[in-house]
Amino acid sequence: MAPPYDIAVIPGDGTGPEVVREGIKVLETVADKCGFGLNFSLHGWRSRSPCTTGIIMPEDGLHIVPKA
Repeated sequence: MAPPYDIAVIPGDGTGPEVVREGIKVLETVADKCGFGLNFSLHGWRSRSPCTTGIIMPEDGLHIVPKA
């Protein structure tokens, strides 16, 4: 089996968590049927974050998410 794909997931802001959950289910079904793996990393960054944390995403956010 090929190495798994790493996918950063950032739910919210127009695409609610319930939509993202269903999208992940679809991706997992396809991965199972096609014989590849997926690793999801969930991140809670969104446009409302500055109201509570003062930042949209951490300074090193682009280094945290998986690279293509």
